[in-house]
Amino acid sequence: MKRILLFVLTNVAVMVVLGITASLLGVNRYLTANGLNMGALMGFSLIMGFGGAIISLLISKPMAKFSTGARVINQPQSADEAWIVQTVQRFAEKAGIGMPEVAIYDGEPNAFATGAFKNSALVAVSTGLLQNMTREEVEAVIGHEVAHVANGDMVTMTLIQGVMNTFVVFLSRVIGYAVDSFLRKGDSQNSGPGIGYMITTVVLDILLGFVAAIIVARLGGMVPGELPKTMQAMGIAGGLGKLFSTHPPMEERIARLQQAQ
Repeated sequence: MKRILLFVLTNVAVMVVLGITASLLGVNRYLTANGLNMGALMGFSLIMGFGGAIISLLISKPMAKFSTGARVINQPQSADEAWIVQTVQRFAEKAGIGMPEVAIYDGEPNAFATGAFKNSALVAVSTGLLQNMTREEVEAVIGHEVAHVANGDMVTMTLIQGVMNTFVVFLSRVIGYAVDSFLRKGDSQNSGPGIGYMITTVVLDILLGFVAAIIVARLGGMVPGELPKTMQAMGIAGGLGKLFSTHPPMEERIARLQQAQ
């Protein structure tokens, strides 16, 4: 699902920026001043891990709009746009949540929902979705995305990502410290982290961050609650070859919808 991919990629970027900032401010030097301070490192990892995830969640809506070029429908300009807004509103009322922003973006058949809060979310559908699917099928897709919002799935994703980030920050600095110690073996004149530590932690923040993103994307496919029969095709995770895709291709989803009828 596109919202999850946007979230985890934004999260990786935020984590890398926070890590570089911490290095520039001398936090890493404090952690390794007299050997690796494991207690301080764990606290630092928790703050960085969950801090990065929360920041990503808070900026998920503007990032999604910017990255997809989505246009928010403030005043429907066509019968299709009016129908989309009415459909989202109907599902939102049934789910007991505030009316999400509704947007359209150019692209292949797809849709996503994002936002930090249930009552101020964003539901976006692509032009390809509207052009290649019937209204009944589009309605099922929209219902599934509203279900993500109603279930608070983005908050769940934030907690999962925060835990994964904590391990990423912790492991990258432990490994960075080990690499730096090996490279500076016998050098007793310098204290604090060296270039080996800095390079290793930045590289591992990125690499392990992507590994964590893959794990979170896989888990993200299991988050939604139980859906009506006509919407079950939207909740099936993709194959192993689609590492960042928590949903199968739209063609497969259409086929499942047709089987469910």
